[in-house]
Amino acid sequence: MGRTRRRNWRSNGWAGDSWPDVRVHPTPTRAAGRGVLRGVVRGWAEPGGATRGRSGRRPHGSQSCGAAGARSVFSRGAGRAAAMSWDLLLWLLALCVLLALVVQLVRFLRADGDLTLLWAEWQGRRPEWELTDMVVWVTGASSGIGEELAYQLSKLGVSLVLSARREHELERVKRRCLENGNLKGKDILVLPFDLADISSHEVATKAVLQEFGKIDILVNNGGRSQRSLCVESSMDIYKELIELNYLGTVSLTKCVLPHMIERKQGKIVTVNSFMGILAAPLSSGYCASKHALRGFFNGLRTELATYPGIVVSNIFPGPVQSNIVKNALTNAATQAIHSDADQSYKMATSRCVRLMLICMANDLKEVWIADQPFLSVAYLWQYMPTWALWLTNKLGKKRIENFKKGLDADSSYFKIWKTKHD
Repeated sequence: MGRTRRRNWRSNGWAGDSWPDVRVHPTPTRAAGRGVLRGVVRGWAEPGGATRGRSGRRPHGSQSCGAAGARSVFSRGAGRAAAMSWDLLLWLLALCVLLALVVQLVRFLRADGDLTLLWAEWQGRRPEWELTDMVVWVTGASSGIGEELAYQLSKLGVSLVLSARREHELERVKRRCLENGNLKGKDILVLPFDLADISSHEVATKAVLQEFGKIDILVNNGGRSQRSLCVESSMDIYKELIELNYLGTVSLTKCVLPHMIERKQGKIVTVNSFMGILAAPLSSGYCASKHALRGFFNGLRTELATYPGIVVSNIFPGPVQSNIVKNALTNAATQAIHSDADQSYKMATSRCVRLMLICMANDLKEVWIADQPFLSVAYLWQYMPTWALWLTNKLGKKRIENFKKGLDADSSYFKIWKTKHD
């Protein structure tokens, strides 16, 4: 029996008393080649492979062992390649996100409005396309933002209604609109009234509808600011600010709103202030009125959700070159500030109004307009109020000192930031 076994082993090319230990030395071939060689060797080294006959053929099934090994190695190689591809893709995505953040940061540092507004300026609808042939009613149109808004709207071919208390100033604005714009005398209605006189609002609204037959855009721009400490201010100051800035604006809006609901379209644009987002000393009553406006119009927007054609927009300008500080209320309701302080650190009125028109053309719900660093302060108040309060307390002391010395409250420590737009 032993001789027969040894003879069979010799006839099959084997020698010794046990199965041979087949080893393959590594060669400088690729991994797939080594895998194929190992698969073939394993196939020959299987017990079935040692029972080959003299013809040299392997038993059935043994021929596929080497191929299976090769397929296994190729599968592992393909898996590694796929994993490397996914890793590379993830790294590229992370790099793109990082670059996008850097670009947004650079844009923000150079921004004079919130990023949504600036995107609309770049890729959105143009006021020259969207606002033509509309009837636009502007309150507070005798100076500042309202006056500049009248000038720029007159170049768009709209019909204008100009309202404020001082009729002679409104006539001056009308003459300049006719000189520099594309309008005729019949396209501009001068409608003086006191925004704080709520009883006059219904009559004024009927006069506009009788003249033009519709009101497409109502711009609530009228109002006054404040420069006085709370402990030194009479209650008449707070009463006037609420009646003018808040209740007057709400009343006029309520008079115009039924007409827009009947037509199922229209735009209600309210010029608020950064003081409607944040707060600062010397303006406690003004801040209260502007915060109230923000809450009212945000609530009104939700009530008008069933009228998608009626757009409610809140515009929050920061410091803008105007007479709002000069006309601000002080310790008594009859006392005003008369100061010719440098306003070069504030945004140019023309730039502010241009961004407002872009807001109207693109139906934006809320926009912030200001140069840096004021824009950053608004973001800080919105998203990091604890830090914002700390910063306001630090700057507020200097603001009060400037006011008591008869200086502009902010110019002394914001002079390094000059207006970027003429």
